[in-house]
Amino acid sequence: MAFSKRSWVALALLLFAALVSAANGDHKLSARYYDKTCPNVQRVVRTVMANKVAGDPTVAPAILRLFFHDCFVNGCDASILLDSTPFSESEKDAVPNTSVRGYEVIDEIKSVLEHDCPATVSCSDIIALASRDAVGMLGGPSWRMPLGRKDSRTADKDGAENLPSPHDNFTALVSTFRERGLNARDMTALSGAHTVGMANCENYRDRVNDDTNIDASFAEARRKTCPAGDSDGGMAPFDEQTPMRFDHAYYKDLIARRGLLSSDQALYGSGGRQDDLVEMYSTKGEMFAKDFAKAMVKMGNISPSKETPVEVRLNCKMVNW
Repeated sequence: MAFSKRSWVALALLLFAALVSAANGDHKLSARYYDKTCPNVQRVVRTVMANKVAGDPTVAPAILRLFFHDCFVNGCDASILLDSTPFSESEKDAVPNTSVRGYEVIDEIKSVLEHDCPATVSCSDIIALASRDAVGMLGGPSWRMPLGRKDSRTADKDGAENLPSPHDNFTALVSTFRERGLNARDMTALSGAHTVGMANCENYRDRVNDDTNIDASFAEARRKTCPAGDSDGGMAPFDEQTPMRFDHAYYKDLIARRGLLSSDQALYGSGGRQDDLVEMYSTKGEMFAKDFAKAMVKMGNISPSKETPVEVRLNCKMVNW
């Protein structure tokens, strides 16, 4: 039986209503959320990630960073993936996000999943799973990632402008994480993600040129790629010993006053329980790995506000109709 144009429009509206209705329902996240509706979701994410990381290992820390930057702006809702429109500015254009990469990896995973399980897996769940797999591919821990997130229909560029700064002190960091339901232990463990990846000169220039709480030889070496007053400069690894291995060397660097960012070094040196925690992570890699996995799940559970309209996006770059 042939469908009229009006019938197709009605069908599309019904699909849209179903997607939004499912999105607005109250439910708890579950690692088995897609067991019946898309049982191959984790295999698909892992396969695409493995192919991308094999071609460019820097994809792994990039995806991990993408997850942080998404969750810290109104929850883990894939709002960072939305392109600008005449009605909404993109979070991609916020200053802290100008160097964020990995969008095309999420798009490729989404394309495969839309073929296998149409209108089922959210972009926000794809980011969460891809970040978990990224850590594992770098030699770090794995964990059961709760799933069932929905995708925001709005972006918040202003919120993205206020992401934690590489120049923040300890008090500012604690406050920023607490606002998102994360305590100082969560913050310290999550900061260990800086055991991999690179930083732009503009983010560590103040640390290596102005800070006195820094190893002299380390500062001298970093100034060669990032001199004072220079508008340009090179990138530097957070952990110069094992920059592409997810281990606990980051904390050893902090104790040696070789943290690359001011916000890194802020985690150590004030004494008390905070220093004890960094010292424990520096010697007990298994404890760091355990706490990091727990903190990633906790961060991944940050939900968008109840007023945020959500859905399962069909294309991660744009809202559905």
